[in-house]
Amino acid sequence: MRHYLLYIVIFSFLVSCEDVIEVETPSEAPRLSVDALLRINEEEPITKAIIKVSETSSFFKENTPIKVSEMTITNLDQQNTTTNPNQIIFTLIEPGVYEAIKRTTFFTEGRLQLSIKYNNQTYTANTSYVPAVPITNLEQGNGTLFEGNETEIILTFVDEDNRDDFYLFDFDFNEYLVSEDEFYQGQPFKFSYFYNDDVKAGMHVNVSILGVNEDFFNYMNLLIIQSGGAQGPFQTPVATVKGNIINTNNNGSLDTTENTNNFALGYFAVCQTYSSSLTIE
Repeated sequence: MRHYLLYIVIFSFLVSCEDVIEVETPSEAPRLSVDALLRINEEEPITKAIIKVSETSSFFKENTPIKVSEMTITNLDQQNTTTNPNQIIFTLIEPGVYEAIKRTTFFTEGRLQLSIKYNNQTYTANTSYVPAVPITNLEQGNGTLFEGNETEIILTFVDEDNRDDFYLFDFDFNEYLVSEDEFYQGQPFKFSYFYNDDVKAGMHVNVSILGVNEDFFNYMNLLIIQSGGAQGPFQTPVATVKGNIINTNNNGSLDTTENTNNFALGYFAVCQTYSSSLTIE
């Protein structure tokens, strides 16, 4: 079938090479785009938080890294003292990349508020730390799907039985999957994930499980559907997907139902993360 399709395309080109094809692509005003997914390892006493910022451009171009006036995270439930301030200020380390270092408990205990000042506008988002569970086993399987040349990996974890959990799985190579524990709460859960033939023997694969809240779960689920599973959470989506980072200049509200168009792309989330890796055979 692929050969026939190729012949049709070549023939059409030869008989109509002077035709001009105009493709209408999505367009809107540039937006601030923020990669503020913080992955927390509770075993580390100190956490290095990295946030990436850029501005959207035309549909076929990469986002442009930018410099912001100020970027902070404030722990709204932590007492502010001279020796232990309840706020961290991010420092630019390379174009579009900001970094701050703080004790891990700063991120895991209390409500957190991200604030970014850019082009005389203030963008704000609130979140709280979400726990996850460890990966108990990661192995390569020998199953396939449609083409017959996919690579199967099998992941196992045990869900907590005393809470409703939502998970984001990062399968490396910008591939993501979301899951909720409605049908396996408190139980061991095993499932397969399949890579296409771009994943070859000898390649190293790093897989992570992140705890997320229901809002971020819904956001990521929509992004994955729109992008066909091949797009990260902070890339420009096929259609504009509203996250939780709101422009608060107009009315100071963080209610996303009120700020229907005053928002940045991306999401601010602080997630406990467990990772495991293997080498494809």
